[in-house]
Amino acid sequence: MTRLFLDETIQSAKIVHLTGEKAHYLSHVLRCRAHDTLIVTDGSGASYSAKISAITKKQTSLAITGPFRQDNESPFDVILLQGLLKGEKMELVIQKATELGVTEIAPMITERSQVRETRKLQRWQKIAEEASRQCGRNKIPLIREPDVFETTIASQGLNKGIICWEKEGAPFSAAVDKVKGEHTIVLCIGPEGGFSEKEIRTAACRGYTVASLGKRILRAETAAIVSISIAQFVLGDLSGRE
Repeated sequence: MTRLFLDETIQSAKIVHLTGEKAHYLSHVLRCRAHDTLIVTDGSGASYSAKISAITKKQTSLAITGPFRQDNESPFDVILLQGLLKGEKMELVIQKATELGVTEIAPMITERSQVRETRKLQRWQKIAEEASRQCGRNKIPLIREPDVFETTIASQGLNKGIICWEKEGAPFSAAVDKVKGEHTIVLCIGPEGGFSEKEIRTAACRGYTVASLGKRILRAETAAIVSISIAQFVLGDLSGRE
């Protein structure tokens, strides 16, 4: 069923009037008609069943018919600290990380980042919204403004995060075992070229476990997807365990 994210707070038995991009999406992209049903989700993650009561080229009116009780969110918060990547690579990571259930993505400018500034935050947020809608999530992950590595790491405080390094480290699955029982899991992935030894030492001093994803050196975007997938499986989200 079609899912639509709205910024406003939704209440049952109310009429919501949509204009602009949201109305265009329903009328022109999906070609919805009056009486079609969909799911609408507000900024708090609450979802409701809705029916289109009226639709024109410029405005769509939705009748909120009641709560939609299906929670597709991960039982724990996964935060991805991602070294800033070039172009479509960063977009791919944001899309797939969203599908895999992360709650927050913080792009980092590291010593080896080939991109050191960007104005793509709005585009990244749109990609995250589209991915959330496609995979049926209740919330859109928070995409932060890019910041330098040291500031991003420090913002997480002392924690049991995991930083992936191609040169050495504990097996990744063993590192994930150390964070079992934690409500928030922080995964730190480097850019093209990986992290410097100085950055690894900085993260280790703040409580991060240095982990390896195996003998083969993975591309940065592959490492992000693989690490989230393994963490979600080991901790129970992808495997179906409680």
